[in-house]
Amino acid sequence: MSGEKEINIPEILEDRPRVQKALRDAVQKAIRFHKLMGRPIVVWRDGKVVEIPAEEIELLDEPTSNRTSNSH
Repeated sequence: MSGEKEINIPEILEDRPRVQKALRDAVQKAIRFHKLMGRPIVVWRDGKVVEIPAEEIELLDEPTSNRTSNSH
């Protein structure tokens, strides 16, 4: 496997903003998938487990990795 760069997991995990962004993007992708497939999601709200039907799922913006920035 020559030519492959070794991944340093501890170093990546120390980059808190990068980890938080990856988790936010993954959650949004999963929620979007559930809505598009017509599947409910389950959340914790006010100390209770609540099922949200697909048609009631509110989507946020696209994951940040898919956004383009025009502000320079």
